[in-house]
Amino acid sequence: MKQIFHQGPISPSFIAESIAKHSVKTEIGAHNIFLGQVRADLIDGKDVAAISYTAYEEMALEKMHIIREEIFSKYSLTCMHVHHSLGTVGTGEICLFVFTSSPHRNAAIEACTEVVERIKSELPIWGKELLDDAGHQWKVNH
Repeated sequence: MKQIFHQGPISPSFIAESIAKHSVKTEIGAHNIFLGQVRADLIDGKDVAAISYTAYEEMALEKMHIIREEIFSKYSLTCMHVHHSLGTVGTGEICLFVFTSSPHRNAAIEACTEVVERIKSELPIWGKELLDDAGHQWKVNH
């Protein structure tokens, strides 16, 4: 099973390198990328300063493997990459990077959207919103 977890925020250089590695795959005509960024939400008058992500890793990786197989059977993809942060990610930093590639744009776009929605709804990953007053609350996925 492919590892999807990444300790801490996902750096812009890692994202750029991932894109650059695909230039040799000349059968690809389209890439679609989703970047999830930690928002500085206001909760009861306090700003979110960061989110601390935890996961039931083994179960999440098994479920991601199933999602990956279903997405590849549904869409004509060349490749798909998923990276999700664990640990603390500050506001403005990237916590989720989903990258789909296909010969044609529609498959890349639709597959990427579906993968993101399924990650949010099906994977056992939790975010604890760390507030600027040192308080916290558990994040609800929307």
